Amino acid sequence: MIQRFIELGEGYSDLYELLIIGKTMKDRVEHCLAFHTIKNDTSRTSVALVMKPTDPGDFQPIYICREGIPYPEEKASKRYELFKELAEELNKPIIDMAVKPSTYFGEKDLFYQHLIGILRMNHLIPPLH
Repeated sequence: MIQRFIELGEGYSDLYELLIIGKTMKDRVEHCLAFHTIKNDTSRTSVALVMKPTDPGDFQPIYICREGIPYPEEKASKRYELFKELAEELNKPIIDMAVKPSTYFGEKDLFYQHLIGILRMNHLIPPLH
């Protein structure tokens, strides 16, 4: 199985694309995730949708808006509220995780590999076969 993060952007206008993906493919959304981090001394949140794997193809996309939303516990954000409304509409709880910022890693691909490892360890996505 191929599991890959698909970055839509940093959570500004691209968040609306994430919301449309979730609304139009409701039956494929497996999890709603919020990754919380501190980037450049500021608390930031990434929101993501884990989709069910394709059949055929065994491809599992994880759509993400990376580190562009203020941490919701510190500052109210309409964008985070929209994501929260989507999760409620999908009847999926938002799974919150604290992670290292993407700037901690030398490359974005390493950051996403790290997140995939965390998701596998927490049984949110299946292990490789």
